[in-house]
Amino acid sequence: MFTQWRFFTLLEFLTLLLSISQSTTAHPHPEFPCKPPQHSSYAFCNTSLPISTRAQSLISLLTLDEKIQQLSNNVTPIQRLGIPAYEWWSESLHGIADNGPGVSFNGSISSATSFPQVLVTAASFNRSLWFAIAEAIAVEARAMYNVGQAGLTFWAPNINIFRDPRWGRGQETPGEDPMVAAAYAIEYVRGFQGENWNSDGSRREDNGVLEGSDDSLMLSACCKHFTAYDLEKWGEFSRYNFNAVVSQQDLEDTYQPPFRSCIQEGRASCLMCSYNSVNGVPACARKDLLQKAREDWGFKGYITSDCDAVATVYEYHGYVKTPEDAAADVLKAGTDIDCGTYLLRHTQSAIEQGKIQEEDIDKALLNLFSVQLRLGLYDGDPIKGQFGKLGPLDVCTQQHKELALEAARQGIVLLKNDYRFLPLNKSTVGSVAVIGPAAHNTSILGGGYTGTPCNPISYFEGLKEYIEKTSYAPGCLDIQCTVHNGLTEAIQNAKEADVVIVVVGLDLSQENEERDRFSLLLPGKQTDLISAVADSSKTPILLILTGGGPLDVSFAKDDPRIAGIIWVGYPGETGGQALAELIFGEFNPGGRLPMTWYPESFIHVPMTDMSMRPDPSRSYPGRTYRFYTGDNVYRFGYGLSYTNYTYSFLSVPDKLSLLGSSQKHRYNIRTLRQSIDGHEYVPVDEVESCDALRFHTKILVTNNGDMDGSQVVMLFSRMPATFRGAPQKQLIGFTRLNTLSHSATATSILVDPCKHLSSVNEHGTRILPLGNHILMLEGSEHSISIQT
Repeated sequence: MFTQWRFFTLLEFLTLLLSISQSTTAHPHPEFPCKPPQHSSYAFCNTSLPISTRAQSLISLLTLDEKIQQLSNNVTPIQRLGIPAYEWWSESLHGIADNGPGVSFNGSISSATSFPQVLVTAASFNRSLWFAIAEAIAVEARAMYNVGQAGLTFWAPNINIFRDPRWGRGQETPGEDPMVAAAYAIEYVRGFQGENWNSDGSRREDNGVLEGSDDSLMLSACCKHFTAYDLEKWGEFSRYNFNAVVSQQDLEDTYQPPFRSCIQEGRASCLMCSYNSVNGVPACARKDLLQKAREDWGFKGYITSDCDAVATVYEYHGYVKTPEDAAADVLKAGTDIDCGTYLLRHTQSAIEQGKIQEEDIDKALLNLFSVQLRLGLYDGDPIKGQFGKLGPLDVCTQQHKELALEAARQGIVLLKNDYRFLPLNKSTVGSVAVIGPAAHNTSILGGGYTGTPCNPISYFEGLKEYIEKTSYAPGCLDIQCTVHNGLTEAIQNAKEADVVIVVVGLDLSQENEERDRFSLLLPGKQTDLISAVADSSKTPILLILTGGGPLDVSFAKDDPRIAGIIWVGYPGETGGQALAELIFGEFNPGGRLPMTWYPESFIHVPMTDMSMRPDPSRSYPGRTYRFYTGDNVYRFGYGLSYTNYTYSFLSVPDKLSLLGSSQKHRYNIRTLRQSIDGHEYVPVDEVESCDALRFHTKILVTNNGDMDGSQVVMLFSRMPATFRGAPQKQLIGFTRLNTLSHSATATSILVDPCKHLSSVNEHGTRILPLGNHILMLEGSEHSISIQT
C-alpha cells in the first residue's frame, strides 16, 4: 500500500515537472517596445506624456523608409529603436479566428471558444448578451496576445446590412435592419475594447460606459466594411470591381447608420474601408466619406483598407492611371494602412513624383501610433501591465462555454410547430433517427471566420445525450447533395424510429467570403431527401435548417408531413447541445429572425441594384422588411415559442408638441417644410432639443401559457400613411425579458422621436414628419400625433 502511494505521488510529481517545463517553453513572452535599459528612455515610452505627444515623438525619430514600412499590416521591426515587428491583422468575429496572420493556435493555447455566428447571436435581440460575448472574446484575445499568439488589433465586427439574401457574408452581420446593426455594433465594440475593466485589471460589474475615462484600450475593434459592401461575386461582378450606385437617401437611411453608431456611441478605434466603389469612387479613396467619419462623427482611430483594397483602386476599378496615383489617393483620402503591400511598393515613387508629401504619411502614422499607444504597446512589459495576468487558463473556460450555450439557446429560431409537436417528452420517445449531411459534422457549426473551437458537439451527439437509441444516416454525400449517400439507410432508419429529425441547409461551400448564392432553394437533392424521409416516417418529421442565408422552404412550411421547422443557423460549438435542449423542452425558444426570408422568385432581382425602396415602374419590389412589397416565406422578426404571448401598451403619450412647454425647448415653426406630397415635416438637425421629446413606452407582456420563457419585445413605428418614400414600418426599439407562465411582466422602451420616428428624404436629409405616427407591438397599435 505504501509502495503504491509512493509510486503515485512520484508519477504525479514527474507529470507536474513535465507540465511546468512545457508551459515554460510554450508560453513565449510577447515582444514589446521600450525595453529597459537600452530603449526605455525615449519620449514615446514616457507614460506621463499625452498620447499625441508620444506619437509625434516616435514619428520624428523615423526615416522616410521606416515610415513607409509602417503602412502595411505586417510591420517590420525597427531594431535601432527597439521596436519589434507588429501584425495589425487579427480576427475575432464570433470568437478568435485564424483567418488573419495575427492569430495562431500553434502554441500553449490550441483553441478558443466558438460563439454562434453573428446572425444567430443577433436573433437573440439581447444587447447585454452581445456585450458579454464581446467581452469574453476580448479576454481570450488578450490572453492569446500575452503568450504571443495574437495581436491587439482585431478586424471585427462586420456591420454591413444584409441587403440581399444571396450574399455569402450575410451570416457575419447582425441582419437587415440598420437599427439592430447599429445596436450590435455599439455593444460589441464597447465590450471588446474593455470598457468594463478598471486600470488595475479588475472588472467592473455595472456594464456601463465609464464617463470621463481615459482613452486606453484593452483591444482595438474595427467597424467594417465602410461602406455599402454586400456583394462577393455575382455574374461578371465581384467585390473587387463592383461600383455600388447608392442614392443619398439610402446611404443616410440604411447603409451609414450602423457605422455612425459604431463610431459615435461604440467609440470604435478602427474603421475598415471596403473593396467596392461607391458612386464611382473606390471606398478607400472616398475622402468625403472617410473625413465625414472623422470630422462629423468624431472618429478617433485608424483606417485600414480591406486586404489588397488599395491595389484594386488601380488594378480592378481602373480609377487611376498608375499605382502611384492609387497610393497617393488613398493616403490623401484618409486611409492610414494597407492590408497588403501596395503602399510598401509604390509610396516612395509617389513621393518622388510629387503626388504626395511626407506629411501625408505622418498624418497616417499619427493615427496608427496613437491607437497602439492607447493599447499600451509602448508602456513596457505587457505581462506587468493591466491585463498581464490573463493567459491560457482564461481561454475555453467553463464560463465562456456556458455563455456560448446561452447565446445559442437565445438565437435559435422556431419557425413551425404544428400539432404542438414540440417539445418532445424524453420519457415517451424510445428512438430517434437523425438524418442529413449536416447532422454529424462539427465543422458546420461555426460558419465563416471560425477558429479552432474548444469542444464542438454535433447535432447528432447532442440528441444522443437525450435518447440513447439514436441512429444517424447522412442521406447525402455532403451539403451540396448532388449524390444521395446512404439514402436506403436513411429511409430504413426513418421507418423504425419514433421521431425523425432531418438536418439540412447551407454550409460554407454554399455561402462564404467570395461566394454568393444563385438560388434560395435548398442545395442539390436535399428537398428530395426530406420528402423521401417524410414519406417513410411513421409520424410527421422535424426539419432543422443550418446556414445563414434565407431559404425558400415554402414546401416544408405547408407540408403536413413536416410538423416542425427550426433554424439553427451557425450556432457555434455548443449548437448540438442547444438544439437538443430546445427539442426536449429544457428551455422555451425565443429567437427571432433578423432578416426576411424571400421566395425563390427574388433571384430575378439584380443583386447589383442597391436601391432599398420599391419602384413599381420597373417591377422592383424593394429590399428588407422596411421597403419590400413582395411575398415572403418568413418575415423579419418572426419566431415561435412554446407558449403564447400577448402585448399591450401600458403608458404612451397621445401627442407630442414641438413647441414644448418652455421657451428653452421652443421650436421655430417658421422653418417647417412641405414635402412634394404636401405633408409638413421638420428637418431633425433644426430641432432645438431632441432630448426634450423623448419618452418611455411602457409595455405589458403576458405569458398565457404553461411554460416560463425568455421573450423578445419588438416595437415598430409607421409614419403618416402617405408620406412618400417612408418605410412601411421600422423597428424603433427592442428588449428581451424573462417571463413566468400565466403571468404578466412590464417593461419599458425609450423612444427618441428625432431618431426613431424620423426618416430620410430624397436629398439625404433626416426629417421628422408631422401628423399621426403609429406605434406597433405584436397585436396592438397606438397612435401618437406630432404637432407644432
